[in-house]
Amino acid sequence: MSIETTAVQGATDEVAVLAQLGEMLRALLEEYGLDEDDTGEITMDTTFHDDLELESVDLVALSGQLREHYGDRVNFATFIAERDLEEIIALTVGELVRYIVASLRATA
Repeated sequence: MSIETTAVQGATDEVAVLAQLGEMLRALLEEYGLDEDDTGEITMDTTFHDDLELESVDLVALSGQLREHYGDRVNFATFIAERDLEEIIALTVGELVRYIVASLRATA
């Protein structure tokens, strides 16, 4: 497989995972009575804290959704544990998308 093919595959994987993660986040936000009009479009640059206003308890709920969807192949607890508080507060959807894609590739 060429480098170009690998890059395109990686981008496609990120697009697919972003769409799946976006659905999970929208479902989580709907529980609070929020919708896309309240939070804006979920992109790779969207932050969990500032843009989506998610708290740590929300990340626990998201962790459960990720486990339900991806099984043991994606370990959100490990992903978060590697970060300090400031990094968690600044965490973007894109960082999580890239982690999910890497985890799925590692377990393929």
